Amino acid sequence: MSPHHLKINPDKTELLLFPGKDLLTQDLTVNFGNSVLTPTLTAKNLGVTLDSQLSLTPNITATTRSCRYTLYNIRRIRPLLTQKAAQVLIQALVISRLDYCNSLLAGLPATAIPPLQLIQNAAARLVFNLPKFSHTTPLLRSLHWLPVAARIQFKTLVLTYHAANGSGPAYIQDMVKPDIPTRTLRSASAKLLVPPSLRAKHLTRSRLFAVPAPKWWSELSEDTRTAESLHIFRRKLKTHLFRLD
Repeated sequence: MSPHHLKINPDKTELLLFPGKDLLTQDLTVNFGNSVLTPTLTAKNLGVTLDSQLSLTPNITATTRSCRYTLYNIRRIRPLLTQKAAQVLIQALVISRLDYCNSLLAGLPATAIPPLQLIQNAAARLVFNLPKFSHTTPLLRSLHWLPVAARIQFKTLVLTYHAANGSGPAYIQDMVKPDIPTRTLRSASAKLLVPPSLRAKHLTRSRLFAVPAPKWWSELSEDTRTAESLHIFRRKLKTHLFRLD
């Protein structure tokens, strides 16, 4: 940590384990300076609440709680705001919170996403100052907001684009490999990625970035995958995801 000018604070240090199914951790303790650390159920890192099963349920709960409180406060001053001002405020304080590190949610069961979608729906209604049970699909389209599940896919594919073009973090580039045919084929210019191995698909924790990223990437058109710049890729990707919705 010294090269980054950081110092460990033992009083604020937590121990979180991600055990295999055969690993017993009930009596595990770690001596750390003058402190004795025992495993905790959850720990926060860079604003994300992690749990030992990597279900991210505590993080989703914390996100929805924070967003509900923010929406409550904005609702109190909504009569004083124009629609444009309300949209800017909600995008800055609520939608950005839903988007923060949302690629970690890729591969979660579909049942995990609805609490976040309910927050986005409430945010859209508040922008237009509409009643609680107003239909939100046309509101989201009017605001050019992708639904939460599509936003997760969008973020994952943007990271994949960086990795496929050699501009992403090394640890992500290592997880996605270009599919290079052994013979000269027309598909060689399609910029496809190596699909995950059978073993990777059947891992107990198969939510590795390397599993959904190549799959979603292959579902894009060649024109989108080979976009000349990130700006063009993002625009084409958003159009693609809106068409799927």
